Amino acid sequence: MTLTTSRSPIVKGLLAAALTMAVTATAGSAMAAAGDDDWKGAGGLTLNSVDNAKVDAYLDRARQAEKAISTDVRAAAQISGAELIGFDQRLKSADSLKRKVATSLKDNPRQDVDSVLGRLTDAVRYTLQWPDDHYTTGVTQASTVLAAWGNDSTKWANTWNRTSGYKGLNTGWRATRSGQLYEIQFHTPASKHAQEATHLLYEEQRLPSTSPERKKELQAQQDALFRAVPVPDGADRLTAPEHTTVPVPVVF
Repeated sequence: MTLTTSRSPIVKGLLAAALTMAVTATAGSAMAAAGDDDWKGAGGLTLNSVDNAKVDAYLDRARQAEKAISTDVRAAAQISGAELIGFDQRLKSADSLKRKVATSLKDNPRQDVDSVLGRLTDAVRYTLQWPDDHYTTGVTQASTVLAAWGNDSTKWANTWNRTSGYKGLNTGWRATRSGQLYEIQFHTPASKHAQEATHLLYEEQRLPSTSPERKKELQAQQDALFRAVPVPDGADRLTAPEHTTVPVPVVF
């Protein structure tokens, strides 16, 4: 039998087909790898790989800042006699934060991910709760000491005087050490219960895929739940704290 370097047309065809399949598989793997860095959420929300990476980096910074912020918040809760609710959920989940960013980008296409992240206030968040008869005094004490320790008040949304919709006090702060923005909700047991009961309704309401008619239905259901919440004496007159300076106590 004589060896030869020439190949028959059939052999050449098989080799060409194998090479094409290999190239196609490699390209497909590369595309899949690139797609793995994107984020996709409910309601058709998406983040491309670049924006997704920026949100992940923001979350990493928030996790580092949270340690010092939690020290201040826990101390303020102790001083004011507050119950610190849901402390284990003080860091917003990655999917929840990405859904919020993606929704904002979809609703306002002219803005970029950096500007959205710069305005986020709830990647780190807390809830302090008092009984109705201690609520107003407790909020005043907690917010006053937080401001005294150098936490800047950036938002003070007091909705206790509303006739419909959410009732409570949602506040925003800038941490004294890291500059990280964070939120604290000040609640009574009844207002906290209403918030939890309306959470799934609110999540559905804000999805881009929810129709206007359905959004009205969801809002009506939320209004009914909050309408039943009693307003603590003086809660509707609570205002943001003035900035003073006192030493930060050690919390064990």
